[in-house]
Amino acid sequence: MEKPEGTLREVARLFLKLGFTAFGGPAVHIAMMRKEVVDKLKWFDEQYFLDLIGSTSLIPGPTSTELAIIISQKRAGRKGLIIGGLCFIMPAVIITGFIAWLYKLYGTSPKIQPYVYGIKPAIIVVILSAIYPLAKKSLKSIELGIIGILALVLCVLGYNQLYIMFGSGFLALAITAIKNKNNTSSFLPLMLLQVPTIGLTGISNTRLFFTFLKIGSILYGSGYVLFAFLDSEFVQKGFLQRQQLIDAIVVGQFTPGPVFSSVTFVGYQINGVQGAVIGTAAIFLPAFLFVALLGTLILKLRESKLFSSFLDAVNIASISIILAVCYELGKDSIADWRAITIAIASCIVTFSFKKLNSAWIILGGAGLGYILQVWI
Repeated sequence: MEKPEGTLREVARLFLKLGFTAFGGPAVHIAMMRKEVVDKLKWFDEQYFLDLIGSTSLIPGPTSTELAIIISQKRAGRKGLIIGGLCFIMPAVIITGFIAWLYKLYGTSPKIQPYVYGIKPAIIVVILSAIYPLAKKSLKSIELGIIGILALVLCVLGYNQLYIMFGSGFLALAITAIKNKNNTSSFLPLMLLQVPTIGLTGISNTRLFFTFLKIGSILYGSGYVLFAFLDSEFVQKGFLQRQQLIDAIVVGQFTPGPVFSSVTFVGYQINGVQGAVIGTAAIFLPAFLFVALLGTLILKLRESKLFSSFLDAVNIASISIILAVCYELGKDSIADWRAITIAIASCIVTFSFKKLNSAWIILGGAGLGYILQVWI
């Protein structure tokens, strides 16, 4: 199923490359990781990669970052967990920190909207082209197909992704138990860690740390869910201007790597370099701890017939959630002839040059977006 343990060097090389080239949100990061570790490097097969996605989807935190961490752990052990995770995170953090410094110095963000405009259609094409093999692999039965359709509909209707994933898993458990005339007494649900924010006055670095630690410990879903937390924790309490949060979203979309690196930008605006470092460390720390403590346990539970059905349902629900993300992105971003042109061009390049790195598709979309928005 997977090769013998690899080296820290190869893990560092892969995730440093992805850290500099993985533009877009979690869905496109997952697609790029699959292309690298399944298609190119042959570290894992499709099923094992799906299980890695399922296990990271069940624990709080940034899914694509946790996927990078658990891949690194499976390939190069405990040291790999740390090295791979840091190599994926740090390029985005450094780039975002530099932009945050310029922003505070000059009072504005770089004029990058034309590039972002072109990135979104290209990202949708990249995600759909990579998710198709995973969808085929995860569709193991009619029951799973029905669960996947239900999950997709609920996602599009706006229901909480956490409830959809766990609901899909428990529905599959019930179906399996009925079919096997068994009971689920041997299945123990995982408890979620929830860290309360310490009620300190002011916006001290201590409060910053525990606020971001809390968010990293309980947040499920995409980076857009993160921005909702940031709005309630900082904008509504007067520590951050709404325009600063909007600019943090733009920077998070345009820079490579985890969208959670937007926290570096926010932390810098609140408390300078110290705020950036403390916020970044706090938001990502739970991801390393959860993967180290729970990631392998969830994978080992795959040997249980009941939990196996649970994880299969979570896998297909995860695919449905990614498809729903594509739908929402497409609804908002492919709305005129320019965006349609970028999407069609990205499709042609993606399916004509299947070995081409996804980063080039995304960068090409950014360039075409700039040309169509500024010159035409």
